[in-house]
Amino acid sequence: MTELAINGGTPVSQKQIPIASPRFSEEEIQDVVNLLHSAKVRQGPKVEEFEEKFAKKIGSKYAYAVSSGTAALHTSYLSVLNPGDEVIVPAFTFIATAAAAVFANATPVFADIDPRTFTIDPEDIRQKLTPKTKAIAPVHLFGNAVDMEAIQKIASANNLYIISDLAQSHLTKINGKDVGSFDDLNCYSFYPTKNMTTIEGGMVTTNNEELCEKGKMLRSHGQAQKYYHTSLGLNYRLTDLAAAIGIRQLEKLPKNTRKRQENAAFLSRELKVIAGIRTPVVREGVEHTYHQYSILLDQSKFKCSRDEFVKALNAENVGCAVHYPIPLTKQPVFSETASSCPVAEDTAERILSLPVHPYLSQEELELVVAGLKKVAEYFSR
Repeated sequence: MTELAINGGTPVSQKQIPIASPRFSEEEIQDVVNLLHSAKVRQGPKVEEFEEKFAKKIGSKYAYAVSSGTAALHTSYLSVLNPGDEVIVPAFTFIATAAAAVFANATPVFADIDPRTFTIDPEDIRQKLTPKTKAIAPVHLFGNAVDMEAIQKIASANNLYIISDLAQSHLTKINGKDVGSFDDLNCYSFYPTKNMTTIEGGMVTTNNEELCEKGKMLRSHGQAQKYYHTSLGLNYRLTDLAAAIGIRQLEKLPKNTRKRQENAAFLSRELKVIAGIRTPVVREGVEHTYHQYSILLDQSKFKCSRDEFVKALNAENVGCAVHYPIPLTKQPVFSETASSCPVAEDTAERILSLPVHPYLSQEELELVVAGLKKVAEYFSR
């Protein structure tokens, strides 16, 4: 058996294969330089152009840009929630989905996840409904779509808003419909490692003109016009510099998405033969866009923990990471009041993500597979 690099053996790759690799073209760089020379860098015509082009690409009627994905969530929550309202969020996601609700003076209520897709479980949502429930915040995690048909039925029956977290799901579709084109509020992030980036930034899409206008006021101090404030608001504006990058990134998004999907298909074909590894599960009709390619370890097949597996794989120069090692129900800030979500808690102990970004070469993909096979064989029971 080949010795693991972590134990002194030779790594499968001579150089580190990164799990993410943000790239910027010369056109993007020149656009930013031109704006800097013009000194027109605040929120302005480039932001408006980005909003229009993004809404058209997604298939929504309206869109407004903000300074981050968290700002997108916060403005969305503030648009529809009142103090004391409850919003149901998945227990397995990044903390911003829940934290932004708290900052809107609402209470996040945690629902468990589907063990196959890692997305919120509609059946558990039904169990968590109370008279205070005002909204559901499904997260289309890693680029995989939530069961929106089930979510919409629950929301319709209980007069709830749907505030979707699409931070990782640019161009994800269900039966050809983009997940960002649903009616209520859909929140995107453009953080550097996302499928497209503006360095920092976010976007809210909606088919409700009133919610769009309310969000635009909230992002800019509640101004109906300059120095005329009809409500309280925040400074969540996006700059024209960021929007210029976003416009170029949006142009590349379809091509880069196809490459992510091709890379994921290769990984799934090659890894499905390894005992103890479960590759991503995609429901029929869903176009997964693979912000992350996340696998699940069957601990009964390996004589190591997930974290030991990750350390060994990183030593082989195969970049990997854990999204997310602690479910929200176990986070100190929520743990005293949150009820247990066993599927999310089990998933957090067994999940890990592999490189799938669009700039991987075929050789790098093959080295990712080789590294995983090597580590899995070494730790196999």
